[in-house]
Amino acid sequence: MLAGKSALVTGSTSGIGLAIARALAAEGANVMLHGLGEPDAIGQLCEEFEADYDVEVAFSGADVRFPAAIETLARDASDRFGHVDILVNNAGIQHTAPIEEFPAARWDDIIAVNLSAAFHTTRLLLPGMREAGWGRVINTSSAHGLVASVEKVAYIAAKHGIIGMTKVVALETAESAITCNAICPGWVRTELIERQIEARAEDLGVSIEEGARALLAEKQPSMEFVEPDQVAQIAVFLCSEAASQITGAAISVDGGWTAQ
Repeated sequence: MLAGKSALVTGSTSGIGLAIARALAAEGANVMLHGLGEPDAIGQLCEEFEADYDVEVAFSGADVRFPAAIETLARDASDRFGHVDILVNNAGIQHTAPIEEFPAARWDDIIAVNLSAAFHTTRLLLPGMREAGWGRVINTSSAHGLVASVEKVAYIAAKHGIIGMTKVVALETAESAITCNAICPGWVRTELIERQIEARAEDLGVSIEEGARALLAEKQPSMEFVEPDQVAQIAVFLCSEAASQITGAAISVDGGWTAQ
């Protein structure tokens, strides 16, 4: 479906981002991977993509806290593939603390990575999509982009902001063949969530799996984690012709979390 298209997926060396990158490549899209990782592991990952999906793959380790690095990232992706048709803003970091104890530097980093980076990639790559006459911007928000929890002030502010930005971009591109949507996962058992599970298990004095169930019971009625590939397949759908009139949406994938 996406043969001849090219995608930039930020935060795509693990977790949800990697699943999205794989799903897009499986549909024929060339992919710019981005994120953290050891050089040997990144090289092996790129080789796997090329072998498994027969697409062009590149990698950037740009530090998306900084606008200058994001400009380089966008330029490198465009130069490598000629254009970027699909932008997935997925990079994210987390820190938890009560607001009066929340380190200002951590606030700045989380807002920069989780929100400002998406603004910069979008502003830089939208002109190419307009010139090509087609584009998809997909933002990874969260159930925490729709509702709040304690001790996550920066993350929740950023994820709420992503949904607002999604709506603005959708309206500004509404008369074109460009769409912009946000996906809002609930608990997905990524490395970021695993640390919260470990903390919960330690607080309760229980096993890791019991800690995981306690975390689910607090928020997610299905009592099951969302799978990264389930999020990835929604991203693929949003790139399809069937989704051409879906824009400005915040799509919940949260086992009933935000239905409560």
